[in-house]
Amino acid sequence: MATLEDATRRQNGGEPITRERVRHLPGELGTWVFILGDMTVFALLFGIFMYYRDKQPALFAHSQLTLHKSFGVINTLLLLTSSLCVVTAVRAVRKGAQRLPTILLGVAVVCGLGFTLNKFLEWGGLLSHHHYPDTNNFYMYFFVLTGIHFFHLLLGMGVLTALIVLSRKPSLSEKEMMFFEGGACFWHMVDLLWIVLFALLYLVH
Repeated sequence: MATLEDATRRQNGGEPITRERVRHLPGELGTWVFILGDMTVFALLFGIFMYYRDKQPALFAHSQLTLHKSFGVINTLLLLTSSLCVVTAVRAVRKGAQRLPTILLGVAVVCGLGFTLNKFLEWGGLLSHHHYPDTNNFYMYFFVLTGIHFFHLLLGMGVLTALIVLSRKPSLSEKEMMFFEGGACFWHMVDLLWIVLFALLYLVH
């Protein structure tokens, strides 16, 4: 991503003549180490799910039919909307906007709350029809994968709340801006993981 640095070039008379656009990795290095490590763990879990699905294709296909794709579609739209709001909020903060980032991050949190409500409705529906984690391998991995993702969603909502507090400040220090960008990247990871889960659990036969 790109950011505008306040460093300027000066010419003879000492007047600034241009702003330099500097490319950099958003957030801190530690944030990316955590994100990449987290995604590696999920990749291993996805691989295990695929392994057992290949061993029991009929069972997994039959169990998948009990899922309502509408829940998955709605949650995907909610997280995509939230990610759009977050990336727009980051750009607004870089430009020095005051109220817009707070509003956009608030919308992202509302989308996260909508995801939470939708997920509880889906889990409740499955349990009410006696589809428990110990029913078969499909439901075990469904509840494990969506449960771990939901935990990440809750962490992400906590991060977004912290970003809302930061967005209300008149200006951010370099360290605060790096935290802001890193927090946004974490939320995008939550979104990306859900998209993979949606395809894996609801669509792939």
